[in-house]
Amino acid sequence: MTDDSKNTDIKTMDIYGILKQLPHRYPFLLVDRVVELETGKRIKAIKNVTVNEPFFQGHFPARPIMPGVLILEAMAQAAGLLAFDAMGQAPDATQVYYFAGIDGARFKRPVEPGDQLVIEVLIDRVRAGIYKFKAVAKVGSEVAVEADLMCTMRSVG
Repeated sequence: MTDDSKNTDIKTMDIYGILKQLPHRYPFLLVDRVVELETGKRIKAIKNVTVNEPFFQGHFPARPIMPGVLILEAMAQAAGLLAFDAMGQAPDATQVYYFAGIDGARFKRPVEPGDQLVIEVLIDRVRAGIYKFKAVAKVGSEVAVEADLMCTMRSVG
């Protein structure tokens, strides 16, 4: 009996691979690892949320939670990794990958220190260089945030 469930087209990426693909750096790099990447289809990435994140000092000191906008940013960074892989390129100094829109964002569970945020992003469609994604961020089996994201590459300079 063979195991047909294994897909050899699934890639992973450690922090060094992520740093080669994304221009973000501490404290704004919000993806720690890619555990599954299926070219042109989907990505599953991890953000380990630790108590020493700089935003926890003021959001909120008595009961720290990760700001929703940063969870959306982590989702967009994962989407960027998926898009760069689909395009077969990495960004360079003449191009920036931008948010073009966020629709249907829903915040369903706070994300706290010690949580592991699992980000899943699917490419919904690509038209004229604009990518539309379905994204969800979970802690365990609980949905923390879900949204439709739109991103595009723009020349700068």
